[in-house]
This record gives sequence, C-alpha cells and structure tokens, in this order.
Amino acid sequence: MRRPRRLTGGLVLASAIALALPVAAGSAPEPPVRPGDGEIQTQRDRVGDRADRVGELTQRLAESETRLTELGAQVELAMEDANKARVDLARAERARTRAEQLAAGANGQAGAAASEVERQRSRLDEFAAGSYRQGSKLGSLTAYVGASGPDDLLNRAELLDTVGRSQLDVLDDLERAHIDRVNKDSLARKALRDAAESRAAAAAAQERAEAAENAAVAARAAQAGRAAGIEAERDGVQAELSDARAAVRGLESQRDRYEEWLQASQAAQAAQGQAAASESAGQGSVVPDDDPGPVTGSTEVVVQRALSQLGMPYAWGGGDADGPTRGIRDGGVADSHGDYRKIGFDCSGLMIYAFAGAGVELDHYSGYQYQSGTQVPLSSMQRGDMLFWRSGGRVHHVALYLGGGQMVEAPYSGSQVRVAPVRYSGIAPYAVRVI
Repeated sequence: MRRPRRLTGGLVLASAIALALPVAAGSAPEPPVRPGDGEIQTQRDRVGDRADRVGELTQRLAESETRLTELGAQVELAMEDANKARVDLARAERARTRAEQLAAGANGQAGAAASEVERQRSRLDEFAAGSYRQGSKLGSLTAYVGASGPDDLLNRAELLDTVGRSQLDVLDDLERAHIDRVNKDSLARKALRDAAESRAAAAAAQERAEAAENAAVAARAAQAGRAAGIEAERDGVQAELSDARAAVRGLESQRDRYEEWLQASQAAQAAQGQAAASESAGQGSVVPDDDPGPVTGSTEVVVQRALSQLGMPYAWGGGDADGPTRGIRDGGVADSHGDYRKIGFDCSGLMIYAFAGAGVELDHYSGYQYQSGTQVPLSSMQRGDMLFWRSGGRVHHVALYLGGGQMVEAPYSGSQVRVAPVRYSGIAPYAVRVI
C-alpha cells in the first residue's frame, strides 16, 4: 500500500514539472532570446546621460523660478512706485489749479485797486484845478458864501482844508492798497510758477516710474519665457529618459525571462532525477515557501504623508497635524494671492502634518523646526531629513528631503505642494534629522 502512494506522488511532481517546461525537443517552443550585456549597458548609459541632463535642466529651472520670484518682487515694487507717482501728480495738479485760481483773483484785485486809484487821482486833480481857477484852496467860493462872520468863515476854511487832506489820505490808502495787491499778485504768480514746476516734476516722475514698471514687467515676462523654454527642454529630455528606462526594463525583463526559463529547465531536469531517485528511496520533495512582508518605518510614514498632499494649494499660515487648514492674512504678498481664503499648507505647516504621522510634534515656525532635531551636514542628509533655507542668518523656508536630490515642499504663495530638485542657493549648512 505504501509503494503505490509514493509512486503516485513522484509521478504527480514529475508530471507537473513536465507540463510547465518542455521535455521533448520536437514539441518545445523556442527559448526566450537573451539580450547581450553590452546592449543593456548601452541603454543604461543612455539612462544615465538623460538623467544627468534632466537633473541639470531641473536645477536650471529651479534657479530660473527663483529669479522669476525675485523679478516678481521687483514688479510689485515698481507698481507701488508708479502708484505713488500717480498720487503725487494728482496732488500737484490740484495745487496748480488752486494756484491758478489765487493768481487770477489776485490779478483782478490788483487791477481793480489800480482803477480806483486812478479814479480818485482824477477827482483830486479836478478839485485842485478848480481851486486854482477860483483862487481858493478848495476850488469854490460858494463854500464861503453865507458865512455869518469872520469866525464862521475861518471855521469853514478849516473844515474844507480838512476835507482836502482826507481826500489826500484816501488817495494814499488807495496807493498802499494797490501796492499790497500788486505784491499779492506777484506772490500768487510765483506760487503758480512753483506749482507748475512741481506738476512738471511729478509728471516726469510718473513717466519714469511707469517706464520702470514696464521694464520690470518685461523683464519678468522674458524670464518667464526662458523658464518655459527650460521646462519644455527638460520635459523633452524627461520623455527620452522615460523611454531609455523603459528600454532598460524591457531588456532586463527579457534577460530575466531567459534566466527564469534556464533555471526552470535546470530545475525540471533535477526534479525529474529527484523524482526517480525518490521512487527508489521512498522519499518525497520539499518546496520552501518564503513570503516576507513589506518593510515599513517612521521615515516612510512621514514621507508618504507629505507626498499625499501633492497639488494642495499653498496657504500662508495653513496646515496642522490633521491636514490642510485655512490660511491667514499677512498684510502683503499672501493677501494679494488670497491665501486667507484658501485651504492648504505653508512650508512649516506641511512639515507639521508629515511628522505628526510619526508622533512628532513641531512648532509652526521654520526657525524653531531648524532646532527640533539633530543637525547633520548636507553631505550626510538622508530621506526624511528636513532641509532649510536662510537669508541674513534667519531661516525662512523648509522642505522634506526625499533622496536622489529631490525634495517635497510648499514653496510660496500662488503655488502648490510639489516635488522639486534640491536648491542649494541659500540653503542652510545642516539638515535636521528628527526620526
């Protein structure tokens, strides 16, 4: 009874292997073609060349985007200067209008005063001429007719003399008033000239400011064009890199199929010999079944949480341990991009969310995050380390290193969470390792 069971088991094993692999030359299909090692190496060299080129263009694109950001700031400054120049010009025009009105009024007053002086001078001349013709000081003997006596006559003479002096005083007052109005007219005209000069200066300043604004806008547009050109070139080389990698994978897969076929063929032959031997020895076969589970760790939890937010909008002040939050106002750039109306992350908020998955609490400030773990030289940075950028000794940006020269970050207002090559311009000398 035992021998038939052993025989059956051996025949089943040998039959299964025989079905899986050809054993008869007449019925066996052609074995897979094995690509040469030189062919594979050629494609690998092509991959390396394209990868280097992609890295170079990606770095150039990152630098171009940095320059684009700087030019954007210059455009904003130029726009503000142009706004100031427009306001100054409007003020100068209002001042000139007021000066013109004052000058016109002063000129009219001076003219009226001059006319009145001439009128009073004519009256005085007529009075003096009449007095001379009639031999009296005041021009009319009728002024003395009817006097009751010498005293009354003397009183009338004094009265008329006083009246004559009053007319002379009035004439003096008119002369002084005329001079005063002429002086005011002169001052008003000077104010008008000053206002006109101020208006001309303001107009020239506006022209210069608008020219500077146009130049800044043109420079930014040109830089954007250069960045687009670099990006297009990089995408083209990236496509070539993908093709080369696919070719390598295809060749390696073809080689692996050949190796598998060869190993299976050799195993089948060995199994057939073992089956025959086991029939005589009364022993079966043992096949190991190893199925190791996936390896996970805190670093990968952090990295994957950060990568899960790719495409999430940048929002200044946004992000916490639970995910993206609404941004806050900053009174400047973030407000101009409407960050306070968006749900998203800023750079340090993305780090808070990523590391919360590993149970690490971080402050919402990149400067404190730079002090939150072990600082290691950039030459020793590893996947899951934080990278920082400084200006004037102060930290202003943070990103998570992915390895292979890549990082994930929430870069700036108006952008989204993205993967980008590490930018070494302005980077802090140490990476920070928290886990």
